Amino acid sequence: MKILRIASIGILGAAACCTGLYAYQRVANWGYQPEQSTEKAEFAWSRLSYTTNLGGASNYGGFGGYGRHFQSWSRDYPKADRQVLIALNRLTRVQGRPVEQVVNLDSDDIFNYPFVYAVQVQTWSFTDEQARRLRDYLTKGGFLMVDDFHGTADWENFMTGMRQVFPDRPVEDLTDKDEIFHVLYDMDDRFQVPGEQWIRTHRTYEKDGFVPKWRGIRDDHGRIVVAICHNMHLGDAWEWADDPEYPEQFASMAFRVSLNYIVYGLTH
Repeated sequence: MKILRIASIGILGAAACCTGLYAYQRVANWGYQPEQSTEKAEFAWSRLSYTTNLGGASNYGGFGGYGRHFQSWSRDYPKADRQVLIALNRLTRVQGRPVEQVVNLDSDDIFNYPFVYAVQVQTWSFTDEQARRLRDYLTKGGFLMVDDFHGTADWENFMTGMRQVFPDRPVEDLTDKDEIFHVLYDMDDRFQVPGEQWIRTHRTYEKDGFVPKWRGIRDDHGRIVVAICHNMHLGDAWEWADDPEYPEQFASMAFRVSLNYIVYGLTH
């Protein structure tokens, strides 16, 4: 089992700018399309379907804003995922598959995808076998980005699952010096990205998650293998990027983060 790796990635420097992201904030409404893609590409975005400790199921079944059986792993799915893929294909030379892939920890299929995204991770739970498979995935070259959980209680619940995967690896606060914030965009100007609730409340935080936390877990070589976006909701920013009521600066920041994380995951 080997993680799919990209030998070289060319980036469009001129296109990779804030004005390009501003221009990107347009309608991209394709409706509900649950199919999975088999199209060959340099990069395939995958989303983690997991068993939740709140009683959900790990099977492919719930669909964020489009489906009738909401499950926490599928929040903002599939529109958020496809908005990121549109941005990736427009703003870089990475050839991204236009449709996302849902993966789980009950089979080795996850090893075919170098990057996996997970949301609402305060609700996840793992069997010993699932935790072992995720640990193997990350130590063999995989990259996990987690998003959309807020406050003290969510953090503790997230860490309950994370400690199953990495009992001894520390979580650290990432700084402006970390390469992940400079592989494509220079991101010393990071700020809290709220969800769609900002339109109603004009509040950037949820629960007691007042301060955004940019954190990570590294492997033995210093490579970030888990990128943690705590007290923010990037998935909502991607999903609502085409809504004129949702501020462009939040959507722009969210897209820059996603593209930096993808490029870092593919090149490290």
